[in-house]
Amino acid sequence: MTQMKEKIASILPQWRERVTKLMKEHGDTEVNTVKISQFYGGMRGIKCLTTDISYLDPLEGIRFRGYTIPETLEKLPKAPGAEMPYVEGHLYLLLTGEIPTDDQVQEVIKDLQGRGEVPGYVWDTLRALPSDTHPMTMFSIAILALQKDSVFVKRYNEKMSKFEYWDPMYEDALNLLAKLHTIAAYIYRYKYKDDTPIEPDFSLDYGKNYAHMMGVDPPYDELSRLYFILHSDHESGNVSAHTTHLVASTLSDAYYSLSAGLNGLAGPLHGLANQEVLKWIQEMMKKVGDNPTKDDMHKFVWDTLKSGQVIPGYGHAVLRKTDPRYTSQREFALKHLPDDPIFKVVSLLYDVVPPILEEQGKAKNPWPNVDAHSGVIQWHYGVQEYDFYTVQFGVGRAYGVLPNIIWDRALGQAIERPKSLTLDMLEEIAGIK
Repeated sequence: MTQMKEKIASILPQWRERVTKLMKEHGDTEVNTVKISQFYGGMRGIKCLTTDISYLDPLEGIRFRGYTIPETLEKLPKAPGAEMPYVEGHLYLLLTGEIPTDDQVQEVIKDLQGRGEVPGYVWDTLRALPSDTHPMTMFSIAILALQKDSVFVKRYNEKMSKFEYWDPMYEDALNLLAKLHTIAAYIYRYKYKDDTPIEPDFSLDYGKNYAHMMGVDPPYDELSRLYFILHSDHESGNVSAHTTHLVASTLSDAYYSLSAGLNGLAGPLHGLANQEVLKWIQEMMKKVGDNPTKDDMHKFVWDTLKSGQVIPGYGHAVLRKTDPRYTSQREFALKHLPDDPIFKVVSLLYDVVPPILEEQGKAKNPWPNVDAHSGVIQWHYGVQEYDFYTVQFGVGRAYGVLPNIIWDRALGQAIERPKSLTLDMLEEIAGIK
């Protein structure tokens, strides 16, 4: 058993005791009152989910196990001479709540490398699909194809104790994570690079191996580490995390659960937003030129709003300041691609868009989010196929949602089943009837 898994096993009893005590002694304590607007507003802001993996503060942004993004990037171990931390070290943090040592990270790297071989039937499955199949469809199907090897299903059919559920869920999750970057890179090279997949090099860490399989030179390996860490988790309420949790709450295995979560990530209001940003910026540059002025941008932004559209990459359901994930990518871009013409536009938009959105008065948060930046950097390094961006997002997001469902099973979270009311009932409560 690896140190990471041993750590979970050692701290699990005290966590179970805390949950049991909370439920037994304070289960009737009320947390919030639900408003009618939340029934029809996507349950926005209702406090009814729990996770200890991450927390989204409106002003600080995401905290991974209590650490802000700058703290996470600073404290996690890095390869010698590397700028960005190991993704594997981030996984250790999310699963255990502790910053790993160099030795502990190396053990996780070795563990994932040993699980990384993708069975040939996955490639056969992908090649059986029409060539114009969307890459997110291919990604989801590839994950489902692996489901037949689920350790959880095998152990469940052997009548294991419910207190053991987390163990095979852990095995499934790590088996999946170990293969996702290989599957993603294969889809990219198969669809967009004349069917020239590059074999994985299991002597490399996750981010470096991904860059190798994508066929993109350094510092794309550094960007990959940063990208996967920044996109890993965002509380339980976002669609991909919530869907993964919801499906797993039925005791579905990690393969079914992650595939479902990624299907939610593929929506234009969720993970697909990063490509929408880049399209919008390039439409502006096509219309007003490659070096738009602030006046040019001001007019284009207002024209977009007046046409009934939103400004992609700006605003957030929870945040009320600039997304720290945006800031981290901006710092990377300032160091590695300061003269990129699209990056210059992104930088200028930061000065132009927020005042306009504040003047319009409809946006609760006029500041940029992570999607305002991520596609631009990918484009700079030659990954210019819009449809693939959400696949990369999905690899990173798996690093957050899979640890969540491991802990869901460890703490015995119940099947999710909220109650619905009819419109008549809500009208009666409101005093209309």
